[in-house]
Amino acid sequence: MAGRPGRCRPEVASRPGPGRRGPLAGRLEFGPPKSVAGLRVVALPAAAVEALRAHMDEFAAADADALVFTGDKGALLRSGNFGRAVKWTRKVASVGLAGFHFHDLRHTGNTLAAASGASTRELMQRMGHASMRATLIYQHATSERDREIASAMDRRIARQARRKGGQSSEWPTDGPQDRSGGVADRPRIGGCSL
Repeated sequence: MAGRPGRCRPEVASRPGPGRRGPLAGRLEFGPPKSVAGLRVVALPAAAVEALRAHMDEFAAADADALVFTGDKGALLRSGNFGRAVKWTRKVASVGLAGFHFHDLRHTGNTLAAASGASTRELMQRMGHASMRATLIYQHATSERDREIASAMDRRIARQARRKGGQSSEWPTDGPQDRSGGVADRPRIGGCSL
């Protein structure tokens, strides 16, 4: 961030060095992420950048190693005190999201990235996953995305038809018949001729 050397830039979320915290002998310590894939720089959408910049200006200390999110007394937030400290249950209910968990934010962001057209590799990098298995969870189909794909296919078909000199995009009606009485060279989906 400008004017704060060494601070993370709010336009990207970064884990440039040791950053994983976990319980060790009854205390929390910072250490390396679970895998090398956890060391990454992730671009954030403009809305998140604005919110993060405002939060950092108001709540985060100026030094490079400062925590971005802390409790009321500047202490580290733990999973056991996070909900109470930020009044999570009440806040999500007040915006109509009762039952929404903090980790659902990660799932929502990753699902939006997948729906925006990110490839599996891009999602793996963005999420810090070393394998495709966990990443594929976020690539579940949605009807909205299915409509977007169909529209993109229509545009490609129309472009191809224009390149061929305006030939009709209708399927041929002559040709060898298949068992269903349709033209044999028509594409088939689920056993049905198109």
